[in-house]
Amino acid sequence: MASKVDSSDNKLYLKMEKIEHIGIAVKSFAASIPLFEKLLNAECYKTELVSSEKVNTAFFKKSETKIELLESTEENSLIAKFIDKNGEGVHHIAFEVMNIDEEVTRLKNSGFNVLNEPKKGADNKLICFLHPKSTNGILIELCQEIK
Repeated sequence: MASKVDSSDNKLYLKMEKIEHIGIAVKSFAASIPLFEKLLNAECYKTELVSSEKVNTAFFKKSETKIELLESTEENSLIAKFIDKNGEGVHHIAFEVMNIDEEVTRLKNSGFNVLNEPKKGADNKLICFLHPKSTNGILIELCQEIK
């Protein structure tokens, strides 16, 4: 269900549909892909270079949820800086949305700090991020399937 009606004022509210994936920053695919294949008992079904983000991605699927490994392709990328500061680990939680532009507008109007306008990301998705300072320290990604 893509929306919910608030009966108190009859406004239509959009919502995040489900967790689409959990992003995990890793230093090396050579070490991390085999580790996650063993851990999840599932093969990596896709790798993809997202040159605009200076990152390689590797995807695993368990039931309806995906795990995305993120490996930096350059020393100055956001993933490399994240690992330098925090070490390897959970980088973000991504939520599927039906209309990313409307959801971004809703979130901005609700006081959330949106880091970027929707842009093409990995796995045939439009993506944008919410700043962790406005989401209790968690980087949130919004994803919409490109049709």
